[in-house]
Amino acid sequence: MSSIDIRHAHSLPPAQARVAVQEVADKLVERFGVTCTWQGDILNFSRSGVDGRIALAPQELHVTAQLGFLLSAMKGPIESEIHRVLGERFG
Repeated sequence: MSSIDIRHAHSLPPAQARVAVQEVADKLVERFGVTCTWQGDILNFSRSGVDGRIALAPQELHVTAQLGFLLSAMKGPIESEIHRVLGERFG
């Protein structure tokens, strides 16, 4: 198993940051068929081969994920895509 651990600074107000995280979650659902649930300020997502979360803090997002065997080979491209999306949504 491989893991992803990304921290990304942001300057959005809490409500706006939550909307942006939800937009990211909606894309994950649409593109990859993940299941997403909020627990406070943490968005949990999962599907076969991946379990992760996006923790929303006042000035930082913390993305963590555990990748199963098949997705471990794609760790680099997955991390690059996460960085790209976070850059678009959170600057």
